[in-house]
Amino acid sequence: MNKTMKALVYHGPDKITLDDVPVPKIEKETDAIVRVTLGAICGSDIHIIAGHTHLEPERTVGHEFCGEVVEVGSAVKDFKVGDRVVASCIAYCGECWYCKNNMAVHCTDKDGGCYGTDSSSLQGAQAEYVRVPFAKTSLHHIPDGMSEEQVLFTGDILSTGYLAVRNAHIKDGDTVLVIGNGPVGKSAIEIIDKMTGAARVIVAGRRQSRLDFDKEHGLGDVFINTSKVDIVEEVLKLTDGYGADATIEAIGCEEALIWAVDCCKVGGHVSTIGVYPFPVTLPMERLWLKNLTLSWGFVLVDEIDDLLTLIQNGKIDVTSFITHKGRLNDIVEGYDIFKNRIGNCVKWVYTPYEH
Repeated sequence: MNKTMKALVYHGPDKITLDDVPVPKIEKETDAIVRVTLGAICGSDIHIIAGHTHLEPERTVGHEFCGEVVEVGSAVKDFKVGDRVVASCIAYCGECWYCKNNMAVHCTDKDGGCYGTDSSSLQGAQAEYVRVPFAKTSLHHIPDGMSEEQVLFTGDILSTGYLAVRNAHIKDGDTVLVIGNGPVGKSAIEIIDKMTGAARVIVAGRRQSRLDFDKEHGLGDVFINTSKVDIVEEVLKLTDGYGADATIEAIGCEEALIWAVDCCKVGGHVSTIGVYPFPVTLPMERLWLKNLTLSWGFVLVDEIDDLLTLIQNGKIDVTSFITHKGRLNDIVEGYDIFKNRIGNCVKWVYTPYEH
């Protein structure tokens, strides 16, 4: 193996370059080194690159990836060289209180946290190789016969969508509103459609091209363009004035969160999984009367094996989210395509660097 590799390096707000950096090494007996064979740009990466989320410069970003195990520490027994794996976006020890209570993002081990973010010291996965601490908990075998495209999103956006749906407490016959139909919102819609008894899913977004995509791919039942109509009026019209039984907010801004609360039926559930770069203010003087349950939180990763099984059994399929693909060589351009929705981009994924 070479001593250096290519990796996307963050140098400060809006400054990213594909650089030569040292190839990671085994540092602890529980580590694995993974050659990245397929990865993706996440919406949270856009916030990081823009400087909305703090990250020290000279770090490699990225946390959605599949790969091949090329080296393992002496204590790693569940994986061997050559294994095909998909990674959780969170590396976690599996032993501390947080890990044992499904809060792995708060792992107390200094090696824990999300790759390429301020929550950890870990380098990211937009690179040729990644050091994976706690291989036993942080990696998952890709089942035989399944492609990387099928499983790539289990490590982050599908797990995030799963959390959103779980927190929404959807019952049979419910009307559910999803505000924000980016990759995470679409993941939530897929899970609602395939794993709950909801009678109707209302999808709200401001880009008609994305609403058209959802309609074409059977993601949702009713579609609202928030740039053209009043979302609250439309939802109340569709629900006989009551509002949706549950709402999911998947954008991460004050306006969308207020919409989610205003559109929710009295006594309903509001679930928000947007990444909030700025503080929000809720008009509590009129909202407290609604007896709502408001839930929020960061991705949970304990459901990855369950999601892999659902995909393997044909219950969930999010391969349509992959609208653009390039090599690691092209990832700077990929950020521009993904951020600016060029060509109606939903997800931009990358294959290994070509030397």
